[in-house]
Amino acid sequence: MDVEQIRELDPLLREYLARFDDCFARSDTRAHFPTYVRGQLSNLERKSVEPIALEAGVPARTLQEFLSQHEWDHLRMRDKLQQTVRDECIVRDGHADAKSEVIGIIDETSVVKKGVKTPGVQRQYLGCVGKQENGVVTVHLGVAVEDFQVLIDGDLFLPESWSEDRERCRDAKIPDTVVYRPKTDIALELYDRARANGLRFGWLTFDEWYGGKPPFLRALDDRKQRFVGEIGKNIVGWIDPPRVTQRSYRRGQRGRGRKTPRIVAGSRKAQTVEKLAQSHPSLRDQTAELWRIKDSDKGPIVWHVKHTMIYVKDEKALPTKHYHLLVCDNPQTAERKYFLSNAPANTPRQKLLQVAFSRWSIERCFEDQKGEVGLSHWEGRRWLGHQRHLILTSVSHLFLAIACQRLRKKKSRGHCLPSATRC
Repeated sequence: MDVEQIRELDPLLREYLARFDDCFARSDTRAHFPTYVRGQLSNLERKSVEPIALEAGVPARTLQEFLSQHEWDHLRMRDKLQQTVRDECIVRDGHADAKSEVIGIIDETSVVKKGVKTPGVQRQYLGCVGKQENGVVTVHLGVAVEDFQVLIDGDLFLPESWSEDRERCRDAKIPDTVVYRPKTDIALELYDRARANGLRFGWLTFDEWYGGKPPFLRALDDRKQRFVGEIGKNIVGWIDPPRVTQRSYRRGQRGRGRKTPRIVAGSRKAQTVEKLAQSHPSLRDQTAELWRIKDSDKGPIVWHVKHTMIYVKDEKALPTKHYHLLVCDNPQTAERKYFLSNAPANTPRQKLLQVAFSRWSIERCFEDQKGEVGLSHWEGRRWLGHQRHLILTSVSHLFLAIACQRLRKKKSRGHCLPSATRC
């Protein structure tokens, strides 16, 4: 977006930024807010503090202090951002469109960072380069409904090496209350915060790293949240459930018998979903359906899909509830994906596929936030500055999404719903 385009949208931008005025107690601190957002929306090549400050004609140090030291309520700003998404981007004409269910998307992104001072930096797997590298990782929650997609929350993943070194944390101004949390716990916190702000998700989706964590799936079940998540080929379960007994037993005929639930001896062993797809008759002998997932610049993207129900093996080696299992093959790339869903058994396959393949929306959000508003350009060394940068970047990105939605003359249908090719 160039200067002229921002100028044309200036009335809309001023109106948009004004809704966050009550996040600032002081007018002089509030004055830095539009400076930072306008810098992120500009056509600057690098959208870190110094270039933004130079472009706006303000001292770089002042803008750095705005991020990491000045008193203002960035948590309130995050909440107001989510409430704006709820009230203006999801609800249409005063009510939610039942035909356009809101899909929540959980994913993470990463940024390569040199040195050791950036909060959370260490050598770890970074998806942005596809290998182990020095950098930081953040976990995010996005929203997709029809042709609208935006990130609504994000948090830094603090590695255990940082959490255990409180002196290092204090140098980066990381509060003692901020400690290591598994990424799945961060994702659930993001989800719960959005729910507390009135957002309701018809569905949730995520990649195989999150789908491979049974406690995470159970937590979503406990929250009555429907999901379709990708899982790895090594997830273990049964298509034909084994018998489970509560009858007590004793090892070696000694001691008091235990009544721990267990699988009856001689029952069929659990197998990986990869093995089940190859050998179980319900999948092996099933004729795959061709489904058009979406249209791309190179033509329709078509996958071969098989479906069955499965009982996943839990940490106690017992079968869990009944889940949908989708086995999807791309005939052009020979890629195979497995998806698991806790939706009711009679849920149409088309709906499951629509949710399963909607995760591209958050990838687009990451691309836009990194390329358009500078998500990956933060260069500070304080935890608070980084947290505020995440929120401000989402504020800037939401404005772009709202502006595009208002200026779009007709809705794009580039990501049409999955449909059988014969239909």
